[in-house]
Amino acid sequence: MGIGYFLLTALVFSIGYDLVKANAVKVFIVLLYTPVTLIIFLIYGQVNWEYGLTLTVGNVFGALIASRLAVKKGVNFVRWVIVVVILLTSGHLFGLYNIKQLAESAIYGSRPAQQAEWAMVVHGGAGGGTRESISPEKEKAYLEAIGHALDTGSFILENGGSSMDAVEAAIRYMEDNPIFNAGRGAVFTELGNNELDASIMDGNGRNAGAVAGVTNIRHPISAARMVMSNSPHVMLIGEGAEQFAASHGLEIVDSSWFFTQSRWNSLQRIKDREKEQTQKHGTVGAVALDKLGNLAAGTSTGGMTNKMHGRVGDAPVIGAGTFAGNSTCAVSATGHGEYFIRNVVSYDISALMEYGKLSLSEAADSVINGKLKPIGGGGGVIAVDHYGNVAMPFNTSSMIRAYVKSDGESGIFIFEIE
Repeated sequence: MGIGYFLLTALVFSIGYDLVKANAVKVFIVLLYTPVTLIIFLIYGQVNWEYGLTLTVGNVFGALIASRLAVKKGVNFVRWVIVVVILLTSGHLFGLYNIKQLAESAIYGSRPAQQAEWAMVVHGGAGGGTRESISPEKEKAYLEAIGHALDTGSFILENGGSSMDAVEAAIRYMEDNPIFNAGRGAVFTELGNNELDASIMDGNGRNAGAVAGVTNIRHPISAARMVMSNSPHVMLIGEGAEQFAASHGLEIVDSSWFFTQSRWNSLQRIKDREKEQTQKHGTVGAVALDKLGNLAAGTSTGGMTNKMHGRVGDAPVIGAGTFAGNSTCAVSATGHGEYFIRNVVSYDISALMEYGKLSLSEAADSVINGKLKPIGGGGGVIAVDHYGNVAMPFNTSSMIRAYVKSDGESGIFIFEIE
């Protein structure tokens, strides 16, 4: 914005100085040069028209005042200092009501779309099948389930609840629905048991919690939040996490609670084929923006079918499977966890927004399709920024996902949008 600003001040001051000396009508300057300077701001300043107009009008009036001071008799050093200060600050002072947008443009490069009052996004995993392999009945079941998860979270947001509550509630529902690879529907390890991972992060203060390798906690996402709010740690694993959850009143269940015949059959099919490469999909997650402008993200998973005992993926790793920061975005990932960990996917999206000045959609697509896809990292993310803009890129055959905003905009999808 600097080039346009100094061109503007020099132009208006020079002409204003000459015209004031000649006793010309100052209204002429405003009428003639306001549109000219506005164009300069929009072209060189990379600002939106509303803020560009406030800067322009403020700068024109500042230049006129400075012109008047400059032609007065007895001009001294102090008066010229005042003239220079007016020229350099008038436009910005006039647009102080828009200072929030100016500060945000320092992060985004330009002002994003109008902010939604709240927004909710959920996913049920990437890479679960193709159009040909998923039956109409299965597709309907997926759509109904992900839609219910979305409704669970959005109801909280619509009624003034927090983004953290919305994320936890949506994921708790998916952990209880055996259609998803999380909680009750979790896949089995090579030993024939279930090892569950989850994490949650609050964008307001960037506090976070996670659990990994737990076997008897009904809702791992709630355990992750409990770690965040009731311990000095970020992650607890295995038996220690289970003891912590039990001591804080979370529901502990027998391992049979997580058994589903379809997941057991999947394990047997893989073992029968003696596959070395395990399935790389099946995670649930949610991100949300609440009415107070706070972001939150959460992710929960059973991991890979036939995974090694003790294997931990990206879901409980803050910065890989989950990330939230109020100044940028909230992200939940799904896919081949090892790639997401090595590439710090969720945080990378935030960093591209903060330091690279990319928009949410640009940053998310850059990571999922520009970085992960070429090296074989299959998966996707859901993300929302603090304006309520939503991104849901993926590089696999499918990703179960849904979103809704306060203005009524919504969508539920499994495959690529055609």
